[in-house]
Amino acid sequence: MSQDQCFAVIVAAGTGRRMGGPVSKQYMDLCGRPVLAWTIDAFQKSPRISGIILVVTPGQEAYVQLHIVNAYHFSKVRKICAGGRERYDSVYIGLQAAAGCDYVFIHDGVRPFVTEEIIERGYLVAQEYGSAVCGVPSKDTVKIVDTGGCIEETPLRSRVWNVQTPQIFRYDLIRKAYDRMQDFDRTGITDDAMILETMGGSKIRMFTGSYENIKITTPEDFLLAETYIRKLNPATKADENPGS
Repeated sequence: MSQDQCFAVIVAAGTGRRMGGPVSKQYMDLCGRPVLAWTIDAFQKSPRISGIILVVTPGQEAYVQLHIVNAYHFSKVRKICAGGRERYDSVYIGLQAAAGCDYVFIHDGVRPFVTEEIIERGYLVAQEYGSAVCGVPSKDTVKIVDTGGCIEETPLRSRVWNVQTPQIFRYDLIRKAYDRMQDFDRTGITDDAMILETMGGSKIRMFTGSYENIKITTPEDFLLAETYIRKLNPATKADENPGS
């Protein structure tokens, strides 16, 4: 196996307003474990990953250390950082904490169905191209509309992908792009690939993730996640430790 140092930066600093509950979605109980624990688990188990950086809501660092990292024995977690105002601020904080690695896997804390296969597949693509963005071909026809809601364009469905995470980059490439972006307007930046797209650099390669690699954003997503958990882990019990 390659000796590349691969770090995962897992961003879990959101407030979960669309979920509508009193508990942030990354800490909600999903079949006996917090969502974030399920997310970390694949990176903990992957032999490709050397270390994990968690970026959480400011003030929740001690909670995450005690109730997630310690409780589930996630030995690869190197640091828990307080996040920033926007997602790209949180990612930048995580990138700074991951300094020294060769490749970085940037992942949503509320995307718990990433697999070891996705991690390995993405690494091999990033190793060849310098960057690799997880996603799946769109199943639906997509319309581009104007500000009034009228259709302007219908792109070819064969060229449309739904973007997921992890997004994997050679560390020096994405760090340089994020460093440069600090001096520019970041309005409208919604994922890490856009930083590299905006700042230039090598072409960004898509690789196939999974239609089950969902991001839990709404109550409907949570119900779907419960279904996936029960299908993938029929014997799951609340007292099992995923990191062991």
